[in-house]
Amino acid sequence: MLKSEKLFGKRDSATEIKSAPAVPPVVPTERPVPAGLAVSAAPGLARVVPASITTAATVAVGSEIRSKLTVGPNIKLRGVEITDCDTLVVEGRVEATIDSRVIQISEQGAFIGNAEFDIAEIRGQFDGDLTVRQKLVVYASGRVTGKVRYGKLVIEEGGQLTGDVQLSGPAAKGLTVAAG
Repeated sequence: MLKSEKLFGKRDSATEIKSAPAVPPVVPTERPVPAGLAVSAAPGLARVVPASITTAATVAVGSEIRSKLTVGPNIKLRGVEITDCDTLVVEGRVEATIDSRVIQISEQGAFIGNAEFDIAEIRGQFDGDLTVRQKLVVYASGRVTGKVRYGKLVIEEGGQLTGDVQLSGPAAKGLTVAAG
């Protein structure tokens, strides 16, 4: 008999697998989440998991199911077409083509390629063709270069936007420059 069996009792692996919880413990979403952790949420539920393993998730919002892809720090995703993704979070480097609902590029993140989004929040770098149907937000640390089309534009002081930049809608209102 092994020493660990004496200390902890003999294990029945078939029973343990059946009785093991399928998901981490549920915590209320109002609590602050410690650094290095992420919250994966569904209606009325939230799971706290290490941020390094939240690479893909499906979240139900009302009757809709939304999919989210997170490209973590130090990850490089190249030469792909990303489909059926509602939200793309870029913390590493992505070279791709995508038509989605939302993109969020972190300060260390970079996206290179062709992209169409409803909403884009850029804290890092975007280079290529970008069409934002609703609202493009370039934060102070953000740099956007290339051919850019937008519905509404917000540029925080320090944010950079260069290249062929045009309003894609008929009205010119919606241009906002944020002062720091």
